[in-house]
Amino acid sequence: MQLKSLHRKANRLQFIYGHRTLKSVYGTGCIHNANVMFVFMNPTARNISAHGAWKGIRAPWLGTKGVWQLFYQTGLLSKKHFETIQTLQPDAWSPDFAKQIYRAIAKNKVFITNLAKCTQKDARMLPACVFNNYMDIMREEIVRTNPKHIITFGNLVSSIILGKPIAVSAYAGKQKEQLQIGSKIFHVYPTYYPIGQGRRNMPRAIKRILQILSR
Repeated sequence: MQLKSLHRKANRLQFIYGHRTLKSVYGTGCIHNANVMFVFMNPTARNISAHGAWKGIRAPWLGTKGVWQLFYQTGLLSKKHFETIQTLQPDAWSPDFAKQIYRAIAKNKVFITNLAKCTQKDARMLPACVFNNYMDIMREEIVRTNPKHIITFGNLVSSIILGKPIAVSAYAGKQKEQLQIGSKIFHVYPTYYPIGQGRRNMPRAIKRILQILSR
């Protein structure tokens, strides 16, 4: 469920840009011909897998609750899994449950990642140069997972991945951009950031994702 050959690169950047007491969080899910890749910003200490004592996979959003509503409402996470997540306190997550969740995510042909894998103590904004330094890893994740759809959350993430200024408010329905990596063209859908200060945009993000994934 993870591209382990990229972990060493991410760990080197964690040493430079992340908090010294925390670990990198890696992209996880379907690693071969994913239907959709979700790209968030960067992990924080709220993710239990970023802590040294954690013995399971280090994957996005473990130990949190809010973001899983997006995956449930878009049909990418079962009601049973969603309801269990909502009942758990962060320290009640187990490595086995985390793996169970991401096996379900992978089965639904979804890959979840952050543009920057360096974990911070809090959710303060990282400089754009830090995100840019993760673009080599990001491009390799894209090429190797070969997603049909790439959904980028927020203006900053979308702008850095596409290499030009992006305002997500300008996109609706199935509107997309194209990203060329080598000879391959990927479809990128800039979308409202649905977590933290952007939580009020969760309904907008869900609506757009449902439109993007509809046949």
